[in-house]
Amino acid sequence: MDSDITYLGKIIRVDSSTVEVEVSDDIPSSAPIINGRLYKIGQIGTFVKMPMGNIITYGIVSSVSNTPSKQEDNQTKQIVGSRFLSVQLIGEKIGDDDFEKGIGTYPTINDEVHLVVEQDLFDIYGEKNAGSIEIGKHSSSDNLSVYVDIHKLILRHCAILGSTGSGKSNTTVSILKAILDDYLGSRIILVDPHGEYASAFPKSKVFRINDSSAPLNVPFWLMTFDELAFFLVGAKPTDDQRPEYRLLREWITNFKKEHYQLKSGNVNPDFITADSPIPFSVRKLWYEMNWWLNATFSESTKDKQTKDTVELAKDENGKSKNGDYENLKPAEFKPYPMGNSAPYKSKHQDFYSYEKKLLSRLKDSRFDFMFHPGDYKDISSSKDLHDLLNDWIGSESKLAILDLSGVPFEILDITIGLITRFVYDSMFWGRNKSYTGKNRPILLAYEEAHTYLSKNDNNSYSKNAVERIFKEGRKFGVGALVISQRPSEISETILAQLGTLIALRLTNSGDQSIVKSSSPDNLNSLIDLLPSLRIGEAVIVGESIKIPSRVRIKLNNPRPTSEDPKLVECWSKKHEPCDDNYKSVVTNIREQRINSTKGDSNG
Repeated sequence: MDSDITYLGKIIRVDSSTVEVEVSDDIPSSAPIINGRLYKIGQIGTFVKMPMGNIITYGIVSSVSNTPSKQEDNQTKQIVGSRFLSVQLIGEKIGDDDFEKGIGTYPTINDEVHLVVEQDLFDIYGEKNAGSIEIGKHSSSDNLSVYVDIHKLILRHCAILGSTGSGKSNTTVSILKAILDDYLGSRIILVDPHGEYASAFPKSKVFRINDSSAPLNVPFWLMTFDELAFFLVGAKPTDDQRPEYRLLREWITNFKKEHYQLKSGNVNPDFITADSPIPFSVRKLWYEMNWWLNATFSESTKDKQTKDTVELAKDENGKSKNGDYENLKPAEFKPYPMGNSAPYKSKHQDFYSYEKKLLSRLKDSRFDFMFHPGDYKDISSSKDLHDLLNDWIGSESKLAILDLSGVPFEILDITIGLITRFVYDSMFWGRNKSYTGKNRPILLAYEEAHTYLSKNDNNSYSKNAVERIFKEGRKFGVGALVISQRPSEISETILAQLGTLIALRLTNSGDQSIVKSSSPDNLNSLIDLLPSLRIGEAVIVGESIKIPSRVRIKLNNPRPTSEDPKLVECWSKKHEPCDDNYKSVVTNIREQRINSTKGDSNG
């Protein structure tokens, strides 16, 4: 076979994962034309094959070297060179069986090595089947489609990583569209912190804060007690020895136990805890705090200061000024004198900081999507959590985009953690239902993951929730996709559980090393290509792809709104100044939302 036009040379060294090949000096050209197609010998990242009877072993060229040496005869001194290829072994094909990753039979010294031609690549990648989606075209051939196993891509979790401008958003759109187009029963939630993806998926259901048709409602009472305590009053689990923290838990539990008759079904009050996702009035909670903080009593001893001995103020008609918790109006009490006489000042001052923080939260309109969640406000509202799940994961629209661009950054972590935990809990507790759980898996996709899944934040609610999916989600039908430009900042637990890596151009050495160490396949030669990849080109490694590959991702249209502005075109036009400019911009800043074109001028 050394006379074949595909012949490269022979193996001179073998170890557990690589072989070294000495390229034959008899090869007529370094760029042979085979079946009308030009092939480059020794191109980094290209495939070679090593036939051994009915077994063909495949590898990827990782490095090329040329060692010159002097060779003398009687008449002349001639300098010749030996060319060497380092090849990483990746898999084998036995007879007519399909290609499989992993090596069962290793090649040996002097075994032949041949170029892999286009037909060999078709034999490796095969045809599209019911369990795969097309992810792009192979970089070495525009005719060769590359497919990934959808089961392993989703349930073994995956990541799309790349520097800014490398094509992450376009790759995300390509993968999600391929899933939505090929699988009628698929369902996906895309967490979109910057509101970029709605334009790319016109048929999706997009939830936004303050949107009239599909508002994003995340009821505050969906939180666990630890999340609530931190969100409402800034308390942490380490405060559990403080009396006000324990009383806060008791009050919230009692408020929830009052509302055990729910539209999703009645709940046994004995099973209700402070963590149970049951509606209650947070304004009533504030009113209770304020009441005990400011009340005056006929008794001075703390353990005798009860609601039976309170000294309420009265209006001109003799009626008690009890206040109005819905409108955040506190109750009024008889003022206490300076001396030691009735009425006495409240001895319950523990809630001073809690009450001030909670009142500040309730008056902040940025949190209305949690405190006033539309039809999910309280027990008297028209909808319950089953309606929320139906909107997010049970509707006819297979893709739900949660546009979090209007969420204050300080609670983005809790919001994403809350959404993730709620969806995960629905899959866990519904794991045997015919319409959800293991019988209808779901993909949760996290854009800009490094901003809230940071490895350095040990108190991150979103990180804890997403890590749980990466560790346990597969068993209950929950898969995850993280999208990030800074993999070096992402939780190590998440990176360690990735089954598939889709890595676009990465120029930062720290990010490259993280991808290299997190790669499910030991193919450093492909990972080393990351700085030189073209825009929209990716290295794909892991369980879902038959063979680690360099792939071109097609350009999608419509696109997400993450592309660069057309700087030259914009700066080439003269813009006339106008006094009314920036009015709507300032309004958007103040309202923390993007209005349409209100206040725009032609300047």
